[in-house]
Amino acid sequence: MAKKPEIYVSVDIEADGPIPGPHSMLSIGAVAYNEAGDELAHYSANLETLDGATAHHRMEAWWQHFPEAWAACRENPRPPQEVMPEFADWLSALPGNPIFTAWPATWDFMWIYWYFMRFTDSRPFGEHGIDMRSYAMGMRKRPFRECGKPYLPNRWFCEQEHNHIALDDAREQGELFMNMLQENLHGKSSDNNSDER
Repeated sequence: MAKKPEIYVSVDIEADGPIPGPHSMLSIGAVAYNEAGDELAHYSANLETLDGATAHHRMEAWWQHFPEAWAACRENPRPPQEVMPEFADWLSALPGNPIFTAWPATWDFMWIYWYFMRFTDSRPFGEHGIDMRSYAMGMRKRPFRECGKPYLPNRWFCEQEHNHIALDDAREQGELFMNMLQENLHGKSSDNNSDER
């Protein structure tokens, strides 16, 4: 039996605090790519805040620096019990096995996993996830501290700026990862630092 292809799903979330439960996920953006780097589909939704949850004071202060992004993530929010099954259905309709990818995966995966378990009792990604900075660490053969975005070569980046709008950031991160993946799979050396940012 033929194995299903891997579909790399770049996910970005926005939230009003450091952890789910006491605080709420506000927005999801996801962009799916095949191994060749083609964008297959995208998903986005804004979520209503959780009952009994409150915004963390440091996140409230942080959001004040990004009024346009804040307005975008509060436009037409829907109940999480509606959004998460819909997102799960979107993932299941992809033509392969979805692999969670994010920068940093430790942040975004925590929220998505918690919300899926809370509102669908399912794990569409399982525990399968790729942290893009860790992937860059492996490619560059450098310590983690030397694999932040300022250290990465310009050729890996697209023109999209990180603007804290979930779908935009998911696409920006996704294109970064797909550029790394293509270079890694096709054997081109990524250890050339001449075009670092």
